[in-house]
This record gives sequence, C-alpha cells and structure tokens, in this order.
Amino acid sequence: MADPIRYRADVLELLLVHGVRPLADTRPELVRDFVRDLYKYEIRCLRDRYLRQDFPKTEYAGRVDALRRRYPVLALLPREFLETGQ
Repeated sequence: MADPIRYRADVLELLLVHGVRPLADTRPELVRDFVRDLYKYEIRCLRDRYLRQDFPKTEYAGRVDALRRRYPVLALLPREFLETGQ
C-alpha cells in the first residue's frame, strides 16, 4: 500500500469551503480537476443569469471577479496541495 497523501492544512480549509474532503488516497490532480469543474459550472450559471438579464451588464465583471476570488485554490498546482516533502 502506498504512503497516505498529506494535504496542507490551509489547502484543506480552502477545499472544505466547496464541500471537498479528499481522502488519504485521493490524488491532488483529481481534487483540483473537481474544483475546477465546479468553478466552470458556477461561471456558466452566472453567464446564463446575465443572459436572462437577472442583473445589468455593468455588474457582470464584478460578479465574475467575486466568483474567481472564491476559488483561490485554483491558483495552485496539484503538487502545491501537498505538505512539503511529499
């Protein structure tokens, strides 16, 4: 059996915001892909709301930026999810 994967505590907190709790055998690439797909889903929903005119065009860029800021973990590479030395 392979050694358990140890995620950084700060990364685990960022992931938990999105309901993601990787197990000790969950590859960081899979975790990042899942969070990226969640972000893409949310950005599509935001675009659809804009197209339905749920809010004015002047608010769109700010809403996109706010959504992006809720996903700081996507600025990390999968290997950066792990404790140093793994």
